[in-house]
Amino acid sequence: MTDFQNSYGRLARFYRTLAMSLALISSGMALAAAAGETVPDKNGKLANKVALITGAGSGMGREIALLFAKEGAAVVVADIDGISAGKTAETIRNARGQALAVTADVTREQDVSRMVDTTVSTYGRLDILVNNAGIFDMLVPAGEVTDELWDRVIATNLTGPMRVIRKTLPVFEKQNGGVIVNTASIAGYTGARGGGAAYIASKHGVIGLTKNVAFNYKDKNIRCNAVAPGRVETGIRANSEKLARSQTLHDVTISRWKDIENAVTAGYVTNRRKASPDEIAKAVLFLASDDASFVNGSILTVDGAWTAY
Repeated sequence: MTDFQNSYGRLARFYRTLAMSLALISSGMALAAAAGETVPDKNGKLANKVALITGAGSGMGREIALLFAKEGAAVVVADIDGISAGKTAETIRNARGQALAVTADVTREQDVSRMVDTTVSTYGRLDILVNNAGIFDMLVPAGEVTDELWDRVIATNLTGPMRVIRKTLPVFEKQNGGVIVNTASIAGYTGARGGGAAYIASKHGVIGLTKNVAFNYKDKNIRCNAVAPGRVETGIRANSEKLARSQTLHDVTISRWKDIENAVTAGYVTNRRKASPDEIAKAVLFLASDDASFVNGSILTVDGAWTAY
């Protein structure tokens, strides 16, 4: 056999091996896609970033986590429901992404500290914080809200994000920068549509907190913005019913979630459909990425023109 034939044979075997390897990779990507998983993009918008996302076990938080992982970030999936957090993290890892599940209740100071410390000790840094954990108040008005319900909603929706931000800011300052995205709501703009007294007060507070952090830390290369969704297909109903644990006369009047849905959408004449969680996730991705490098202290409304009416 000639040298040419030997070289040709080796080259042919090389290309056959390469073709088989590419086929296996392609097959793995196809299987991941079929399972609803997303293969990370090493050149994505969040490549080499580390993101901590609260309330990431379901709904918007889960979609944010999956999208961030797809865009190249290592994601810490934090949720009060550890099983849901684990499932989200597993989905990311099955698609060859980096993810860690942490069980945490943002109303507990020790959980907040452990969540942030675990992120930094595992990945060596923290670049993006998404404060997404939240509960609803079933539209209970001020005259009927109990102290228990009020305290729980404010603790989860407003005090919780403040505590996570307070714990995260020293990390960002040490790293010379970072990004915070808070989940507000169109309820933070109004006095009636979108929630009851506690929920509306909490979301007004989130908007104020967002602007205050943005202004006070702008010179330290720290950005803080918020997304304000309208109606979204999420699991906030189940979370609210489980966490609020409050019964009032108003709960009897609006005894079924469908009634609450109808009350929330009163005056919603421009677009009655709900946003899908991935539509909100894309807005959060923009605010978290370098595409929004000069966006600071802003509230990005994603409500299908609800508040335009």
